Amino acid sequence: MNDATSSSARARVLEAARRVLITEADALYLLAEQLPEDFTAVVDLILAAKGRVVVSGIGKSGHIARKISATLASTGTPSHFVHAAEASHGDLGMITRDDICLLISNSGETSELRDLVAHTRRFAICMVAISSKPASTLMKAADYRLILPAAPEACAIGMAPTTSTTLTLALGDALAVALMEKRGFVAEDFRIYHPGGRLGAQMATVGQLMHDGAELPLVEAETPMSEALIEMTSKGLGIAVVVSGGTLRGVISDGDLRRKMSNLMTHTAGEVANTDPVTVPAGQLAAQALALMNDRKISALVVVDEEARPKGVIHIHDLLRAGVA
Repeated sequence: MNDATSSSARARVLEAARRVLITEADALYLLAEQLPEDFTAVVDLILAAKGRVVVSGIGKSGHIARKISATLASTGTPSHFVHAAEASHGDLGMITRDDICLLISNSGETSELRDLVAHTRRFAICMVAISSKPASTLMKAADYRLILPAAPEACAIGMAPTTSTTLTLALGDALAVALMEKRGFVAEDFRIYHPGGRLGAQMATVGQLMHDGAELPLVEAETPMSEALIEMTSKGLGIAVVVSGGTLRGVISDGDLRRKMSNLMTHTAGEVANTDPVTVPAGQLAAQALALMNDRKISALVVVDEEARPKGVIHIHDLLRAGVA
């Protein structure tokens, strides 16, 4: 293959990719303009539910259903996925009268969903359907209908689930985020469901990672520097926290020691300390504390309460070990 042929082939590949992305992007804009009429009712329904949102589908819709369920569960809406085929062989027992079934089928005629549909009708379990065919069997049976706009699939033959699965996934995300906002779901709530890995570390608070109690290198302002150095060294955090009457009066760092090396031992901790140290509250995100350390070029921060009383010390090594960086 010569350079011209290779360049032409590459151009065709890139053009196909752009066509897919533009087709799906146009469909998403259409969905945003034509959100299903039952969307807000479904959000209210889920908020009021005593049970879980049971999501199901088959094939590509099954993969999307599993992801929607996972997103709901991780953002404060109890949910689990039931495989449509397995439901017919005992997993219908996983669905209770307090649950809401969210069934997905682009055509609305998926035979594997029939037992699930029949189960919801028999036991008066609320059923929400997602489909692009409002006149389909599934949509006629549903209590609430989330209708996808008519949009072409992005594949060259117009048959492989591409645009339709993208729209379904996006609609599921829209549901999850709308539910988050109505629940008042905040960053700390998010971390409860994501304690592991880098995401969990990014959502950790200073109070969860700081040194406190006996680990705090606390000295009174009147403490001789000879004693302050012992406390500073023994706690191994690179600083001494200077207090008076329980309130923060300053911080002694390695830099403060170097700047006042002359006749250091003749001074008290209060005389050597930086009286305007950088502090953070215990509720601040650890990632924000790391950004502050990098900005100020310091390795430790004193954690204080609303009355400027020291509650802990957070060191950059603690953040690195936790995977915040």
